[in-house]
Amino acid sequence: MHRVCVSRFTAARRLLVRGLLGVVLSAPVVASLAQTPAPASPPSANPRVRLTTSLGDIVLELYPDKAPKTVENFLQYVRDKHYDGTIFHRVINNFMIQGGGFDAKYQEKPTRAPVAHEGQAAIEKGGPRNVIGTVAMARTNDPQSATAQFFINVRDNAFLDPTPIPPGDPVPRFEYGGRVYENIRRAQLLAASQLYGYTVFGRVTSGMEVVNKIKAVPTGAGGPFPTDVPKTSVTILKATLEK
Repeated sequence: MHRVCVSRFTAARRLLVRGLLGVVLSAPVVASLAQTPAPASPPSANPRVRLTTSLGDIVLELYPDKAPKTVENFLQYVRDKHYDGTIFHRVINNFMIQGGGFDAKYQEKPTRAPVAHEGQAAIEKGGPRNVIGTVAMARTNDPQSATAQFFINVRDNAFLDPTPIPPGDPVPRFEYGGRVYENIRRAQLLAASQLYGYTVFGRVTSGMEVVNKIKAVPTGAGGPFPTDVPKTSVTILKATLEK
C-alpha cells in the first residue's frame, strides 16, 4: 500500500468541512562578563540517525520523550537496515519530501505491524509541530496505519498538526476549524480521524541543504505513481544510528 501524507490542498479542503526590564551593569562587571566564556551547551542525549543519500547526508535528532513508540519503531527499522536502498518516492517542493518505503524499482518493502499513533500525546508533551525541518510519520487515511515511511517538512505545515482533545466526557468546549463545539461526546472526537494529524518525532539537525536539494529535483510520473516522483532517483544509501 502506498502510504502518503495527505497533500496540503486536499487537507485544506477537508479542514473547510469541519489562531522593559533594563539591567544596568557597571563597567568592571561588563568587562568581567566579556572575558568569561559562555558555558558550553550539554550534548543532547537524544538518539541521532544519519541518512546517507545520493545527494548528501541528513542527520535526524529523535525525541523519545515526546513520541517513544514512534521513535523506537523508526530506530528498529534503522537497525534492520530497512531504509538502505530505499528512495524518496514523493517530493513536493514547498511541502515535504517522503521516503522509506520503496526500493529503486518501486517495489514496496515489507514492514512490521503499524505503530500506535502518538501525535496528540506528543503535542500535549510540548513536542514539535510540522514545521520546516521536522520529520513525521507518513500514513494512509487511517491514523493507526504508520509503519516505516516518513516525511520531512520543507515548509511550515500547521494543517498537518494533531489536535489535542481536552479532558472530560462530554468535553465541555472544543474548538476546531474556526468552530466551537460544546458538550461533545469524547468518543465522537476520538473517532474523528482528521483530528489525529501526523506524528512528529524528530528534526533535521544537519543537512537541510541536502533536504533543499531533494525538494528541488524535477518530478513526474514514476513506477505506479502518476506524479511527484523524482525523475532522477534520490536514494537513501544507508541509515545509521549515530548514538
